Amino acid sequence: MSQNLIDDLLRKFDSELPGERAHIEMAPINRPLSSFALKNAIEPRKSAVSIILYPKEDAIHSILIQRPVYAGTHSGQIAFPGGKKEETDIHLEYTARRECFEEIGLPIESGFLIKEMTKVFIPVSNFIVYPFVFYVDYLPELNASEREVVEIIHYKIDHLLNDENQSKMDILLPNNIIQKNIPCFEIEDKKIWGATAIILNELKMILKD
Repeated sequence: MSQNLIDDLLRKFDSELPGERAHIEMAPINRPLSSFALKNAIEPRKSAVSIILYPKEDAIHSILIQRPVYAGTHSGQIAFPGGKKEETDIHLEYTARRECFEEIGLPIESGFLIKEMTKVFIPVSNFIVYPFVFYVDYLPELNASEREVVEIIHYKIDHLLNDENQSKMDILLPNNIIQKNIPCFEIEDKKIWGATAIILNELKMILKD
């Protein structure tokens, strides 16, 4: 892969994050910004996710996963590899790496940290999500956790940057209420909304600047 492309990628992250300015564009209507919602949160839990960037055919690609269907808040959703911080985790970056290994089989030591992006608070599950961006020069064969991952989704970053892949959708909530006009991304025939879309939009802003 062209070293110039890698250098350009690193330069894009070497600047101030767009932060919640990016979050608000993909947040559902009436969802408060994380900085505001956290003021009223009671003992929120910490979690971390991995945004894996890797080279393929002279372009940057990334990874998402699809959660299985279960009786829970995030059933069947498209997400980043990641999960809650355990007491034995030395820091949140390690949480992101460990969860990535457990869910898709990417070795903990793989790649290097490019940037920690802006945290996102999810009121419905009371989790603060810390996103970490990693660059992996060589992506080994991955293996999805049978319990936690239905599908590993590989996609070209250019698809995220294409505004035509951004739209809105209606969501059927667990209480059988339909929430309309939820901002989403459409990537690899998947609709991505909620916290994952919010984080993806900050990544998009960084890479388009």
